[in-house]
Amino acid sequence: MRLGEKQVLTVVKVVDFGIYLGNDEERVLLPKKQVPNGIEPGDPVEVFLYKDSSDRLIATTNEPKIKMGELAVLEVVDIGRLGAFLDWGLEKDLFLPFKEQTTKVRKGDRCLVSLYIDKSKRLCATMKVYEQLRTDSPYEKDDKVMGIVYDRSDEFGVFVAVDNQFSARIPKKDVVGNIKIGDIVQARVVQVKADGKLELSIRGKIPEQMDKDAECIYQRIQQLDGELPFTDKADPELIRKEFGMSKAAFKRAVGRLLKERRIKILNDRIRIQ
Repeated sequence: MRLGEKQVLTVVKVVDFGIYLGNDEERVLLPKKQVPNGIEPGDPVEVFLYKDSSDRLIATTNEPKIKMGELAVLEVVDIGRLGAFLDWGLEKDLFLPFKEQTTKVRKGDRCLVSLYIDKSKRLCATMKVYEQLRTDSPYEKDDKVMGIVYDRSDEFGVFVAVDNQFSARIPKKDVVGNIKIGDIVQARVVQVKADGKLELSIRGKIPEQMDKDAECIYQRIQQLDGELPFTDKADPELIRKEFGMSKAAFKRAVGRLLKERRIKILNDRIRIQ
């Protein structure tokens, strides 16, 4: 009997509170309210196996939102002392331990998870899904894709599961704004790497993005009474914090505004013309 999987088992005994499935050595209960009409010993029944609130193996004919070996986005329905609980379509919620969270989740959050069996032989969820993501996506350079953020790194950027299943990353230099784990992002494929993983950008191609960046900078200077207190020689982190763009993108956009004579660059600031 395989925990966390759908399987066809044989009816070995019918009782008042349900039916037992399996064989002479191993049996599992399917509760009465889920027993198909007219069932008899020897009949096959397709069920999913998990553990009930008393940690007893139990069968169900209900369809779970995730099975062993799969990935799924599930909603957090409660937070407990040792972790969170997720709605996976069954009577007993799925446990997500704190140690298996890539960020602290809250009630109402949605997160990408897979299943594993813990040391106590119980089914649990984990947000650490990197190794389970596929690298055989059908996408090519410049394709538009959508995915969920499942992890992030100060060094490497933001990790995305495209279509909830394909491995992708937005490099740190292309991370714009405050992207959080659980966010759904729309992006462009910049590169399909040799190992099949996707490199993404949420910014447009340089010519069209330059126009957007230039307008963003100009509007921000207007909000600051016509003066930005630094130039394109400023520290990259200051630029990223203020505008959510790289220093290179900032310099290109400032150059566009300068060429259009909309700004003037002084020693330590940029001023609207």
